[in-house]
Amino acid sequence: MIRRLRWTWIAPGVAAALALSCVTADAADKTKVDRATQRVESGAKAIGRGDVGPGFREFFVGIGHTIVEGAKFSGQNVKEFFTGRR
Repeated sequence: MIRRLRWTWIAPGVAAALALSCVTADAADKTKVDRATQRVESGAKAIGRGDVGPGFREFFVGIGHTIVEGAKFSGQNVKEFFTGRR
């Protein structure tokens, strides 16, 4: 009974450690996050000028890129934290 219970905790722990160690080598740097954030800003400004269709497209594409690049950047920071590199 205890042995089976132990495996229910070990398997997710190993999976989490493997996921943290498999961050891509070309993870985003801060400039990519800033560039994606600027797309959101330019889309919002276009909406304000009255270009609603292209503005919304740029706005939501920018949000998507910001989420993706921000996640890559955060993953790289977590990886560097756990490996001890600075």
